[in-house]
Parts: sequence; C-alpha cells; structure tokens
Amino acid sequence: MAETDPKDSSVTRHLDALRHPPASKPSTTTAGPVAKSGTRRPAKGADSRDRDDGPANPSNHGDRDPITPPSAASGGIPEPTAAYLVRASFAPMLRATPQPLLVVIDLNGTLLHRPQKRAATKFVERPLARAFLQRCIDKHRVVIWSSARPENVRHMCERLLTPEYASRVVAVWGRDRFGLSPSDYNRRTQCYKRLTRLWEDPVVRASHPLAEQGGGWNQGNTVLIDDSAEKARSEPHNAVTLPEFVGDMNEKPQVLTLVEEYLDTLAWQTDISTYIRSRPFTVGRSEAAVPAQEQG
Repeated sequence: MAETDPKDSSVTRHLDALRHPPASKPSTTTAGPVAKSGTRRPAKGADSRDRDDGPANPSNHGDRDPITPPSAASGGIPEPTAAYLVRASFAPMLRATPQPLLVVIDLNGTLLHRPQKRAATKFVERPLARAFLQRCIDKHRVVIWSSARPENVRHMCERLLTPEYASRVVAVWGRDRFGLSPSDYNRRTQCYKRLTRLWEDPVVRASHPLAEQGGGWNQGNTVLIDDSAEKARSEPHNAVTLPEFVGDMNEKPQVLTLVEEYLDTLAWQTDISTYIRSRPFTVGRSEAAVPAQEQG
C-alpha cells in the first residue's frame, strides 16, 4: 500500500486551478426520451459498488447508509436520448487518420483502491495505473472525474500525477460537478456522469484541437472509463467499463493494458459510439489481434 508523501505544492496549485466552482443552482437536467428500438436498462437508480458517495459523517453503528437514487432536484435517473441512440446505431467506420479523444477517467475502483474510505492519500494503485494515465495524457485530452469529494479527489491526483502531467490534464472534477442538490450531495446518492456536462463546459470545450475552427467533443470522440456501467447510463455507448479494482496486484490479465489497446482502436473510428455499441470493451480480448476490416 502506498505511504503518504508530502504534498507537492505545484501539483496542488494546478489541480486547484483546474477545478471550477460548482454551479450556484443544482442541475435540473431531465432525461430525454428513448428510441423505441433502443435497449433500456432497468431503472435501478443505484449501483451497489458506488463507493465514493458516502456522507461526510456516517452513522456510528458500522453499517454504511444504502445508496439512493438522485432526487428530481438533482436531475433524477437519466436515460439516453433518442437522438443519441440513433447516432450510435450505425455501423462503425474507419477514419483515414486517428483522432484525439476526450478520455474521462474515474479514480476509485478504476485506477486505484482505497481500503479506508476516509483516507484519500492511502490507496493501492492498479497495476500500470500511472503509466496508463500518462500515456492517455500524451495521446489524448484527459479529464479526471470522480464522485468523491473534491478535497479527496485532489489528494488522490497529487499522488498519481507529477507536476508536469498534472499541468496537462484538461479538468479535474469531483462530487461538486454532478449537479446534486445539497441533501443528495451529503447522502450516499447514486451519481451519473452525464457527458453533456463536459461537452458544454467552456474549459473542456476549448480543449478540442480544432475548437477555434468549430470542432468539439461529442459522442463520436468521448470515452468514459469507469468500473460502474450505471454511472454511464445517459451515454452507455461511450463507456469502457472495467472490472472493479479491489487491490489485487496480481490481476490477470492486466486490465489497463487492454484498455489502452482499445483506446488505440477507438481513435481510428469515425464515431466511437458506433464501435462501442457493436464491440464493447471485454477483458480477455486483445484489440491488437482484431483485423482492421473487423474493427471497422
């Protein structure tokens, strides 16, 4: 298990600058309709593995409060819109050249495991986590988005990122970026990572390589890497869902190596949501072994 290191002030300053102040009002975003031909998941409203959403002062009886669906004031339980499902329904097509992606990466359960939920600086890194994160930053545009509280997200990022790599992260978002009502924020509320929030954010939008020419991030070029499929409920065909990391340093296969291969394949797709819909990420399958004609 990693030991606590002294804080790197330059990383801290940059991470603080990346985080934007929360909106003054909770989100009132409502889910759009679902195409009749689209596959709908049951409205569970809670992922039992959602570990980062506990209240600041849990009860003393030893049991954590149950995870509850978000209230209407927090936007409720989202569903993919009809337009989203239609766009993802087409056959995948290869590009002539690869494109940079907006890669949105979760922390706990994805890149690391926190045995003590309230000790943000004490965690076990998933094998190759730092190298994977650095290569994503080298190749793509990266946003770190966790449902943990902002101060805990900052502590985790300080441990994972060098100052140089921290300076190249587009944004670091925590629990304050889900549009939760005050009461939901302080409960173990199921969080949903609505990618539209990222696409509409001025800082994230400006990070697109062709932003000045009208280019932007959308379902065709955005990937959400998380261990919870439920969090990707509003844009399911942009999700790369990993098995939850619980501290096994001998995990086989090494999941992040497979994810990196999958991202390399996605970069060649005209619209990555069509590819993920038709060929979702699967542990145990190497994208490097997939013929180009099958990938397309």
